[in-house]
Amino acid sequence: MKIGSIAIVGAGAVGSYYGCRIAQAGHEVRFLLRSDYEVVREKGFVLESSAGDFQIAEPAVFRDSTELGPVDLVIVAWKATANAHAEEVIAPLLHEETRILTLQNGLGNVELLEGLFGRGRVLGGICFVCINRLAAGHISHTGGGLVTIGEPAETGVLQEVASLFGDLVEMTVVDDLALAQWRKLVWNIPFNGLCVTEGGIDTEELLSRPGKEGEVLATMKEVQLAARALGHEIPDDFLSNQIERTKPMGPYKPSSMLDYVNGHPLEVEAIWGEPMRRAEKAGVAVPRISALYHRILELDRQR
Repeated sequence: MKIGSIAIVGAGAVGSYYGCRIAQAGHEVRFLLRSDYEVVREKGFVLESSAGDFQIAEPAVFRDSTELGPVDLVIVAWKATANAHAEEVIAPLLHEETRILTLQNGLGNVELLEGLFGRGRVLGGICFVCINRLAAGHISHTGGGLVTIGEPAETGVLQEVASLFGDLVEMTVVDDLALAQWRKLVWNIPFNGLCVTEGGIDTEELLSRPGKEGEVLATMKEVQLAARALGHEIPDDFLSNQIERTKPMGPYKPSSMLDYVNGHPLEVEAIWGEPMRRAEKAGVAVPRISALYHRILELDRQR
């Protein structure tokens, strides 16, 4: 299958950055926008990037998926909290051979999309990137960018999707998508979680507080044990490397922390709830993950 047109559903930090990189590589990209629509239509996208600043001055932007129309690839980059709208938003973007790539955090997103649109359509992607949305259409990229993609069922388009970014983004195709998801959770569960429960702080402040680096590592070990029980081996040095790689990032603000301080819904179930439930179903006790889940759920409900 040749991918000629791409729709970005959820043009926040992640969707805008990767969508603009694909457009920069010369492909047809259509952005589905809501609150940012007027600003981006008038001013385009501005990306401040550690790999070089650039702009997409006249992006193809739409505020309704029926206006955007069918495309060859739909990239879902909105927060998992928006998944209740997936069927009504994504269905108008599909033709018979359209594939869907989710770049969302956590677990359960691939399965949800497969349930709605069929097994064999859906690819999973994991992003390793330091990125924030500063304002409508204004994205700050301070490091990273690797995208790891895989599929739960053979679609035959993985390499085609991987080639969309050209040399602008590092892409890796994996045979074991679930393992890649659990490896991402090694970072996401403790850093996103503790930066929220400690009051809305960045990773630098978190690691500087007494005992918190040890708490991060202990939580990572629970993720490791859960993954192992489900057949996905993550080595010990991967855990310590995640902490050491975070330190040079400085005062990085994880996405859940930004959602928390800005009063937005948190991806409680995808990042903490679903991993916790899968671990417990496999017979693995994960008290730290469970504590994070219940505390963050409480904080989310308070708003």
